[in-house]
Amino acid sequence: MKKIEFMDCSFRDGFQSCLGARVKTEDFLPALAAAKDAGISHIEIGGGARFQSLYFYCQEDAFEMMDLWRATVGPDVNLQTLSRGVNVVGLSSQSSDIIDLHAKLFKKHGITTIRNFDALNDVRNLEVSGRAIAKHGLKHQVTVTMMGLAPNLSEPYAHTPKFYIDRLQEIINSGIPFDSVAFKDASGTSTAATVYETIKQARAILPPEIKIQFHTHDTAGNAVACNFAAISAGADIIDLAMAPLSGGTCEADILTMYHRLRGTDFTLDIDPEKILKVEKIFKDCLSKYFMPPESMQVSPEIIFSPMPGGALTANTQMMRDNKCLDKYDKCIEEMREVVAKGGFGTSVTPVSQFYFQQAFRNAVMGKNPDGSWKLDPNGYGKMVLGYFGKTPIEPDPQIVKWASEQLGLEPTTKAVVEINDANPKLGIKAATAQLEENKLPVTDENIFIVAACGDKGLAFLKGDKPMGIRYAEEKKAAPAGAAASYAVTANGKTFNVSVNGDKVTVNGKAFEVKVGAAGAAAAAPAAASSGKETEVTSPLPGTVVKVVVNEGDTVADGATLMIVEAMKMEQEVKCGKGGKVAKIMVGPKDVIEADQVIALIEE
Repeated sequence: MKKIEFMDCSFRDGFQSCLGARVKTEDFLPALAAAKDAGISHIEIGGGARFQSLYFYCQEDAFEMMDLWRATVGPDVNLQTLSRGVNVVGLSSQSSDIIDLHAKLFKKHGITTIRNFDALNDVRNLEVSGRAIAKHGLKHQVTVTMMGLAPNLSEPYAHTPKFYIDRLQEIINSGIPFDSVAFKDASGTSTAATVYETIKQARAILPPEIKIQFHTHDTAGNAVACNFAAISAGADIIDLAMAPLSGGTCEADILTMYHRLRGTDFTLDIDPEKILKVEKIFKDCLSKYFMPPESMQVSPEIIFSPMPGGALTANTQMMRDNKCLDKYDKCIEEMREVVAKGGFGTSVTPVSQFYFQQAFRNAVMGKNPDGSWKLDPNGYGKMVLGYFGKTPIEPDPQIVKWASEQLGLEPTTKAVVEINDANPKLGIKAATAQLEENKLPVTDENIFIVAACGDKGLAFLKGDKPMGIRYAEEKKAAPAGAAASYAVTANGKTFNVSVNGDKVTVNGKAFEVKVGAAGAAAAAPAAASSGKETEVTSPLPGTVVKVVVNEGDTVADGATLMIVEAMKMEQEVKCGKGGKVAKIMVGPKDVIEADQVIALIEE
């Protein structure tokens, strides 16, 4: 009987897939210690979204937490993190010196193994990161990323066993040093037949000492079947998780997979009673957190639009925050065309985010009058032009043309690191200058935080540590005197209405309400304008990041008034006509809706 090893993904991918990666370390340490005591010796603990989220939402320093995780499990547990190739632990790609610093620091702070993947399966993106990981004494798990294509949307080469084995052979031929190989399906959309054939062929060309690890999610209800296919084909290790995070958008449960293997030629080397006790501790640890219902569901539509588990709930939670969750189904529907025309890159971070951001634009903002897409300038648009690497299939020529015209960029075939190394705004020198300018200590850790987390990382180091954790608190009635807020739809247009006594605000514009003898309410603007005013509305829902003008300023036609962030992308809100800024209706950190009036321009 073959003993199948497993990696417990609860403390990294579980957090990302179910809770948007927003979990305080102190809350889960009892479960981490219990997992180690129960004999779990291979644990995914950080990297991916669990790096940035600590700074953005949890008020924690990732490097201090790594030291704490290692102290909790002792020296022998294999602590593994996730790296996005040249993006390492962020959505933006990095220069070679930052990629090297990533490996150096993760080794320093107790990490054993780094899984290194590229969403486009561009081996050039794996090479510089893989060599850095090996150079600094970490175990390098090189990765081929997988996904299934929608029924009736099959491309004859991309995401087939032949495509994956060609990528593995390219990795071998490149000479990148690696200790193990992973096949990673973040959306859980590969068929069991594809998984079986891919791993069977991989086992045939890899030396026997190189272990094969398989990763999939249960979003489409297919994880147990694909795990068994991988094991049957020769995989040595599979990725699993513990309740309450297992299943749904996360990996299959450890005990569920143990049960599937009973009576077969395979087994997980566990004491199921001990694992059951750990799961009870884990449930208690996480009982204070809000668990979105979609994270626990099987989503059949995912086989048509491959949304990864790690991105699905993060996106739905952001849509909740931005009051546009009703647009989710339309966004998922749009993803199918976005994936196909974008060149079939694997739907895993950061490409999955590019896909969803573009689908969000298509669903919420619509198309331009000439029928062209309003392309995301920092993600999808740059991807189809080659600035994140080579896509598996050439993107749709019309999309490439629109992207080039809208972004003012020519398509490129240069390696990402070559582009980034020539950019003076990236790298250790640029991050050091930012630290010095803000009178912050120049350490390797701070340099990396600024490089990987940008302005938010800098804000964290300066003491701005907002909390963005979603707890499962019961909603309480608004206290006396507090404003009541409503979304009112009239003639197909939605208005944000806030009522506080005799004061009413409609889309940020204040009115005073007076009730006459007959009980009819008469509303009059709180302040009259001296001239004709033009309303400026937001093209999409989101959170105001920055207001770049002041009331009283004179602006030209098309001037940028503010920056709005939605779904991790920033959108400039511009005025149609120039004039005097008569009123700014919103401020930084305000959550606004699509078509909400955010400013008045006096002509």
